[in-house]
Amino acid sequence: MKRHYMRNRILNFIEALAYPIAAWNLFLLFFEPIVETFFYLDQVQKWTAWGNLFFIALALLLRLMLMVFREHRFKTIADFLILLFGSILFVYDAKFVIFFLFIRQVFYIARYYFFDAFNGALYKKMLSNPPVTFMASFAVTILGGTLLLMLPSASVAHKVTSFVNALFTATSATCVTGLVVLDTGSYFSLFGQLVILLLIQVGGLGIMTISTAFAVLLGQKLALRVENVMLNVMGESKSFDFITLIKNVVLFTAVIELAGAALLFFTFRELYSPGRAVYYSVFHSISAFCNAGFGLYSDSFARFAFSFHINAIITTLIILGGLGFPVIVDLFNHVTRRSSQYSITLHSKVVLSMTGLLLLGGTLFFFISEYSHTMRDMALHHKALCSWFQSVTCRTAGFNTVNQGQLSHSSVLVSVILMFIGASPGSTGGGVKTSTFAILILSIIALIKGQTDLTLFKRRILPSSVRQSTSLITLSLAFVCLIVFLILMLDPFSLETTLFEAVSAFGTVGLSMGITPDLSSVSKILIVILMYIGRVGPLTVLFALSQRTVTPSYVLPEERIAIG
Repeated sequence: MKRHYMRNRILNFIEALAYPIAAWNLFLLFFEPIVETFFYLDQVQKWTAWGNLFFIALALLLRLMLMVFREHRFKTIADFLILLFGSILFVYDAKFVIFFLFIRQVFYIARYYFFDAFNGALYKKMLSNPPVTFMASFAVTILGGTLLLMLPSASVAHKVTSFVNALFTATSATCVTGLVVLDTGSYFSLFGQLVILLLIQVGGLGIMTISTAFAVLLGQKLALRVENVMLNVMGESKSFDFITLIKNVVLFTAVIELAGAALLFFTFRELYSPGRAVYYSVFHSISAFCNAGFGLYSDSFARFAFSFHINAIITTLIILGGLGFPVIVDLFNHVTRRSSQYSITLHSKVVLSMTGLLLLGGTLFFFISEYSHTMRDMALHHKALCSWFQSVTCRTAGFNTVNQGQLSHSSVLVSVILMFIGASPGSTGGGVKTSTFAILILSIIALIKGQTDLTLFKRRILPSSVRQSTSLITLSLAFVCLIVFLILMLDPFSLETTLFEAVSAFGTVGLSMGITPDLSSVSKILIVILMYIGRVGPLTVLFALSQRTVTPSYVLPEERIAIG
């Protein structure tokens, strides 16, 4: 008993040393100019990085010597990975090692205050209102990303990025939008680009998905309410093993992004050195699958407009990311385990049908609209390729191969419609979702036919789904119209370009007709709000703000209101 007590005392003392080291790391990251005034910055960073690596190695060694690594399995694995990657990246830049330990300590501090402090009161409080928890997770991530992007080391010029521009970029990355006020490839340093990439990955998977996965890894027992919320976040409505769902999400994400990066490497290796080709491949694969639209080229993919290889890979990644994880898992089970137990669900059928119709319809409309406009000098097969890419990217992706500012009025209208609809539930994209739009169309068809029930694929759709769909579309239109109205009052842009920008932000698409960098600071904040609402969903915002109501014990008399 005494031996166990002494071991814990030693480990606690070592862990306590990490906090002043992390505080120094934070000061060194944020106040480079001050340190550089009195010392040689490179030497200070290198000595600090060596100190961080030595601390991690010492912590690992003590756990092995004291035979307590089983009790701290997650910490041991995490520290080993930090030591491994830190040692590799130390050769390139010492500040990455400094950043790693700082993030490590922030994670442990957050874990303590969420799960352990005050008997887990904060964690229990968050469980009482899941919509607020979901919104707060995005807000905290955006704030953290904003602070990191403001660091001098995040920019090529080693200067502090303004709060508004850093907030806009962090929100755009976390909400996987892709609208930019600062060119990602030329303004941000490698450190800044990696912060953006991390925000994209976290935002694409969903903060609650990642945080819940970490909670499971840390041995936290999840409440039933959390599992129900996570199933709704992932778009999974049927009974499903929660742990299996989380594992499938992480596994499929890793496999798809790695496969996309491997295929993109064949093109980028002909343009860059092997190391840079790998980086470009990984960055654009993650950005495409997460439907983020962030690229390292100032012209997005315009230089690859006629490359069938690039177009095919990027559009495939965008489509897979936009389908939603439940649909991908459903298709995988259907293909690999053919039985009645793994028949494709109604949700998957609706998503696949609407996705196919929107993609083909969008391609056709863009081909007709731009045939003699922006694509007039292209060969026929190049026109078809550009039309296909434009149709896919309007599904919340944000990349482009043609200049959006030169689109015809009819193409702008089609783009706005596709961006507003967006991707599917449980996906990495935004918008009102394909299933919502499908229910709206079915409601119109049922009204024309005089039917009282909505049916599809021999299934009846619940009336509650119809009410939620109409409410979501109405709220979304209200939010977009309000933001457009305010921006038109503040900035001298046309209605067409402003509406395009606002719908792109709400749908977390990232396409722009060129006005994003020229927006005033207030307009940028309005677009930030719209991106945030578009990612978490208008209904989530409404549920978070609404108070719980008590069902009355009486029923009021009915009376008809004239419609139409």
